[in-house]
Amino acid sequence: MGRALGAVLAAATLGCRAPAPGGFTLLFLGRSPAASLGGRSLSWAPDPDQSRIIGFDGRLRIVRQLSSPRLATPMAVAPLGPAELLVTERTGEGVVLDTAGRAVREWDSPDVASLYAAAGAHVVAVRSPYYVPELASPEPDTAPLIRVLDTQGRPIAGFATIRRPALPQLSYLVNAGAVAAAPDGSVYYAPLVRDEIRKYGPGGDLRWTAKRGLPGTESDPVFLPPPRGSTALRVRSRIVNVALVLGPDGRLYALGSDDSSATKLRVDVVDTATGAIVTTRHLGVRQRAVALDRNGTLALLDADSLLAAAPPAAGGREPFAPAFALPELRDHQGDTVTLAAFRGKVTLVNFWASWCDPCREEFPLMAGLYREFDRKDFAIAAISDDVDAGKMLAFVRQFRPPFPILAGGGRMKQMYHYRGLPYSVLLDRQGRVVERIFGFGGEEEFRNLHSTIAKEVGVP
Repeated sequence: MGRALGAVLAAATLGCRAPAPGGFTLLFLGRSPAASLGGRSLSWAPDPDQSRIIGFDGRLRIVRQLSSPRLATPMAVAPLGPAELLVTERTGEGVVLDTAGRAVREWDSPDVASLYAAAGAHVVAVRSPYYVPELASPEPDTAPLIRVLDTQGRPIAGFATIRRPALPQLSYLVNAGAVAAAPDGSVYYAPLVRDEIRKYGPGGDLRWTAKRGLPGTESDPVFLPPPRGSTALRVRSRIVNVALVLGPDGRLYALGSDDSSATKLRVDVVDTATGAIVTTRHLGVRQRAVALDRNGTLALLDADSLLAAAPPAAGGREPFAPAFALPELRDHQGDTVTLAAFRGKVTLVNFWASWCDPCREEFPLMAGLYREFDRKDFAIAAISDDVDAGKMLAFVRQFRPPFPILAGGGRMKQMYHYRGLPYSVLLDRQGRVVERIFGFGGEEEFRNLHSTIAKEVGVP
């Protein structure tokens, strides 16, 4: 790994010191904040593309990988107490994991989608910059900008108030932003589309506001006229702030945009006492990871190279759980089908519902996939999460799938903790998880899935 670091590391010194060998704390991976837990021995960061949380040691080698059915698209991670990690899902749920990867608890977002930060038992939530609806319902002028939660995710207080744009439907976009929490109760907030970084004291009082002086960031977003012949919504805005992290040196690190769309990134180092910007570093095209060494040297790295060095996950594949025993849909009645009945075959367990529009696009592709493999090698178990049996039957009669349909009776989300539909899990011949598929990725996703199934079918 030392050789890999030598190839990808671009040192950006605070002063003129050379980077020390090892002793790194990861601050950002991609556009996501990382977290340190248990001193500075490990840094934890989300890998949303692989639905996992990764643990890096002081030489930025991947030494831990945490996955869970409750992790679909993790976007941020923060320390919660001495031994737990608070993960922000893209759709706003908060998931608390221990460092063995076990889900301790989770909660729904208090907003459309929330981003969480924590320090000790101090949890705060803001409107997430990772999931911004084009239009949102207007909020009252008195709505809190920052919510304070207990460690169970229950809102207990709030402070500061939202900014009300001229067009109330853009309120969510205007107030979405990055957040970081300090052990003393201070909170740092940076709006997604405005050139500000704010510090609030433990009581919610505004201590300072810092600005970078970026051009074109003072006005709120506005709607633009649609192109001729189109009804598509267009919004003019500039992305300014992406993520915030408090470093082990006590400084605030702000990941922001160097252009209007965050294709070019920068890191501003902020003095937490005064709000003064100490230094700014501009990231190269491939430099999507930022770390700090024990001497205070800021380092810009190639995130893809760090992730590519990940060893195979320890412990092998996990069994699919909990096992199901569900009625097969055959004109309102049928035999009970169990997970054990599919043992010996590569199996795609698919969760769907009649009201799910992407499921309607997915079903024909699943039927084609089903027909491309021998029945002794490959199976599909499509589990409906419909409560309304009539709508479920109408969907099945419309698509006439060649694979079995099982009736989940509206209980499946509670059992399997998926974020939305469709959701699929590919199992090997022993009933172990090969991969989880969140949402519908179109024909390209099914081509990749076909290749994976073909490899698994070839394994005795």
